Amino acid sequence: MFRTALRNVLAHKARLLMTVLAVMLGVAFVSGTLVFTSTLSNALQGSARKGFDNVDVAIQRGASDPAGEAPGARPALDQKLLEAAAGLPGVATATGTVSGFTAIADKHGTLIGDGFSTTGSNYSPGTDGTDARYPMRTGTAPKGPQEFALDAHTADRGGYRVGDTVRISVDGPVREQKLSGIFTTDDARVGAGGSLALFDTATAQKLFATPGHFDEIDLKAAPGTSQTALKDAVEKVLPQGTEANTGRQLADDQAKMIAQSMDGMKTALLGFAGVALFVGIFIIANTFTMLVAQRTKELALMRAVGASRRQITRSVLTEAFVVGAVAAVTGLLAGIGIGAALRSLMSLTGATVPEGPLVVSPSTVLTALAVGIVVTVLAAGLPGRRAAKIPPVAAMNSVHATATTKSLVIRNTIGALFAGAGTAAVLVATGMSDGKATMAAGAALLLIGVFVLTPLLSRPLIALAAPVLRLFGISGVLARQNAVRNPRRTAATASALMIGLTLITGLTVIAGSVQQGIDKMATSALKADYVVSMATHSPLSPDVAKKLAHADGVTASSPLRNAPARIGTDTEYLTGVNGKEFDQLTRLDFTEGALGALHGERALVDDTLAKRKGWHPGSRVAVTFEDGSKGNLTIGGVYEGNQILSGILLDNDTLARHQKHTTDMQVLVKTAHGATPEAKDSLVKALGKNPAITVADKKDVSGAIAQTFTLLLNMVYGLLAMAVIVAVLGVVNTLAMSVFERSQEIGMLRAIGLDRRGIKRMVRLESLVISLFGGVLGIGLGVFFGWAAGELIGGALPTYELVMPWGRMAVFLAVAALVGVLAALWPARRAAKLNMLQAIKAE
Repeated sequence: MFRTALRNVLAHKARLLMTVLAVMLGVAFVSGTLVFTSTLSNALQGSARKGFDNVDVAIQRGASDPAGEAPGARPALDQKLLEAAAGLPGVATATGTVSGFTAIADKHGTLIGDGFSTTGSNYSPGTDGTDARYPMRTGTAPKGPQEFALDAHTADRGGYRVGDTVRISVDGPVREQKLSGIFTTDDARVGAGGSLALFDTATAQKLFATPGHFDEIDLKAAPGTSQTALKDAVEKVLPQGTEANTGRQLADDQAKMIAQSMDGMKTALLGFAGVALFVGIFIIANTFTMLVAQRTKELALMRAVGASRRQITRSVLTEAFVVGAVAAVTGLLAGIGIGAALRSLMSLTGATVPEGPLVVSPSTVLTALAVGIVVTVLAAGLPGRRAAKIPPVAAMNSVHATATTKSLVIRNTIGALFAGAGTAAVLVATGMSDGKATMAAGAALLLIGVFVLTPLLSRPLIALAAPVLRLFGISGVLARQNAVRNPRRTAATASALMIGLTLITGLTVIAGSVQQGIDKMATSALKADYVVSMATHSPLSPDVAKKLAHADGVTASSPLRNAPARIGTDTEYLTGVNGKEFDQLTRLDFTEGALGALHGERALVDDTLAKRKGWHPGSRVAVTFEDGSKGNLTIGGVYEGNQILSGILLDNDTLARHQKHTTDMQVLVKTAHGATPEAKDSLVKALGKNPAITVADKKDVSGAIAQTFTLLLNMVYGLLAMAVIVAVLGVVNTLAMSVFERSQEIGMLRAIGLDRRGIKRMVRLESLVISLFGGVLGIGLGVFFGWAAGELIGGALPTYELVMPWGRMAVFLAVAALVGVLAALWPARRAAKLNMLQAIKAE
């Protein structure tokens, strides 16, 4: 039986090629994802570990407050602690470090670096006058407040040399610094595309912290002292609220964090690979169903000469195993190429990837082989069982055992139950506060139910196309009859396309609706013409707000400041605003109270927090401010929170008294003539054409918020294109095998007068009808899922409203039609070339 199965595979290479391709694409996507993420993770981890080569023990502030910085006094990492640590036995060197955001502009004024990785730190020379962490390639270490050093990679990108004057920004205002030196570094942030600027320690402390204080103290062990022994010695002198960690532990933690960040990307990519494989299952099942049907007499003869049902099933599964193994091996090889190509593509797009080998782990190889073989064998399981159940005598007489009425009733009942349960679960989830899991389960049940019911749905839906098909004469009539002749085959072919279009349509509905909601929110919540912020959303210097307040054409402005505060047992964030001009800059909807109450010790609170705390206008709230002082706020009004403004609002004059270091998150600006190009240019010039600061109007604000959705949607379109490609292979496979199966019929049609052009048209129209059937089902389900998901999103985004992307849905339907036309090219050509006499004699 094994030799028979192997001979069948080798004898029918062409008819199994499409199945191999479908499985291979899915396996290639899986293995390519694993190779790419493993390679990238390994390179980043290696780069991160190098960054801790000079750190044996690090003294850091403890992370005791889960909500972030707690109000009140924080443990100090000061010069006294640095000197105490340096005097411990076993310590070779002790280095205090301080760091923060530092934007570097190139010679054209454009920001260099990768957003949040644009970092500044301190150069801390040892007794020999050098800092081992940052060996100078050219130039000297920075000295004084006017000098700084830059990493070699950033200097090369900006075209800078030692002695150049560079425009930089730490917290908003532009600073012009002399480039004293260019250094090399193993810092993982630079390796990942960021930038690193170094100042002398006194300057860095003034820029990023407070004089005499550090963010971290790094210790290098003397020869013969282990990291663990040094840590034990350090812990004896640590003040309360600080902690010591070994360099090995820090490197392991960072490596773990990098691996976890890769997990999200890996899960997303594997999810799309799963979709492609799921679509491939329909093609495999369809292919083996038709192969079994075509070999009915052969299988019956084997039964007649003594083969058991189990042997017949095993023969089909062996054939599937061979096909799956070939597809898995070729898919693995293609996946290794995809992984290498993705890494190269990241470099071409400007992203910096650390050097490292291409990682093909044993688990990747085993996963690829297992996925390809298991998916193929499972998909061929049902056709294999059906093959064994064919009565030998009936099969030898070419009387195929058709589905019984009982089997059809059972199938349709199961499908209806699944579809009904799935629809009910989705509808129930729309009314739940957190119904994501329920909705996902319901969506899966509904998809399965629709797939099971697709043969039943195919007849009435395809019948709707009959009037149009009749316009094409006998070819159109025959195409409709062929499409409904075998509903299960038609359903399996259409379902492959249906799944891809369901996901694409649903995500398009959600993305368009979210974008509309964000636009509406930005328009309704803001009266301000512009929102000014750092490009990386890091804090702004208060000098920025002062410059904007006195800029030409500005009629009102308000900085937004955040500060942590302790209220009861919870840490909440206070947002400071300019109470006198805030009503000219925002449009808040109040459920209680009014905006005029924002002054002195009076505050406004959003409705969600007010409901949770039981606050109303007039409520007195005890607060522990950031500096540790205590006070009371009086609630003056309750407003409806949104994505732009939420939490507790109070006047900046009140908040500033309790802040040690005043910084702004954003500045709202209103100009005399509204948002115009001239007004924007005026603000940009007032800020010194700073590359680190963005001046955004309402459209820019909504666009920035929606950018994540747009990026995700474009990525999804690209990834789901693979599912559509697999679906095309499925249609081609189905039509090609259908042409082979109907050779006698096609020969007879040619004999009674249907020309080659008519045969081609018949096959093309059949393909078009099947593809449009799958397209209509997919778009319909996608709209339903998009609406349901929108009901959940509406709870978090009050301005959300359903937007039907009619134009894009028309494009999706057109794509489904194009899939049908393209998929029919080869089968139609093959059908038209059949010799009518040989086809009539074919068995």
